[in-house]
Amino acid sequence: MITGAQGFAGRHMAACLRETRPAVPLHIAHFDITDPAAVMEAVAGFRPTHLLHLAGVSAVSAAAAAPDLAWRVNLHGTLNLARAVLARAPDCRFLHVSSCEIYGRSFLRAAPLDEDAPPAPVNAYGASKAAADLALGAMVGEGLRLLRLRPANHTGPGQSPAFVIPAFARQIALIEAGAQEKVIKTGSLTARRDFLDVRDVCAAYAAALALEGEEAGEILNIASGRSVAVGDILDTLIGLTGLSIRVETDPARLRPGEIPETWLDPARARARLGWEPRIPLAETLRGVLAYWRAQQKPPA
Repeated sequence: MITGAQGFAGRHMAACLRETRPAVPLHIAHFDITDPAAVMEAVAGFRPTHLLHLAGVSAVSAAAAAPDLAWRVNLHGTLNLARAVLARAPDCRFLHVSSCEIYGRSFLRAAPLDEDAPPAPVNAYGASKAAADLALGAMVGEGLRLLRLRPANHTGPGQSPAFVIPAFARQIALIEAGAQEKVIKTGSLTARRDFLDVRDVCAAYAAALALEGEEAGEILNIASGRSVAVGDILDTLIGLTGLSIRVETDPARLRPGEIPETWLDPARARARLGWEPRIPLAETLRGVLAYWRAQQKPPA
């Protein structure tokens, strides 16, 4: 069972599983995870052996704009799922997709961070994801077969422009189409982030679904193990156009208290899953830009 299968990562994950494991029954569930009765009914009806929990309010900006919704979905919706699994499918392995955002201020102390670094979130999104991560960890004592995955930033075709790379790519595509002046509005360009291609992230999730002999409540960082400046990403994208484009800072896009660098140690995931990212960042950026260029063309 996959929750959030209509979302960005969920669509890529469903495609990944259909391609790599066509014989495995895949149930894409449609229900409101904030409705405990609906969740209980869905889990009881399918009785999954594995549940990959991707559903959530996933953008920092969206959580900041609607924090009550973020808490209702990211924390309470997750608890609804876990309680339903314990009650109706107790042998199910619960794979919870958390976020590197939960580490927050811990990035200020040392880098790269491994899974033992304490959560110290700095925004509503990170706090709601950290609360769910910790609450699920406590439920291991009740018998929850939990694996927590903490992915770094990831992107690819189809991601919302609420995220930095598609935000850049969309503006570039509009400029190329003559629908925007040759100016790109940005937030901080000095921040450094660990970026992955969504297809590599889905490969890690698929490996996690197949993991045997998991430790109760185990945590794995899904990351590249290196960071890149946001400004360098923008330079690469602009370089793919051949245009002269001015860059301007937009105060509305700046985040108060933004962490200068997020950088994770993926050694444990590589050892446990036999996984490592394979898609170069430059290839990912070309794919995202191609997607947004295609959005500017009228349908045939």
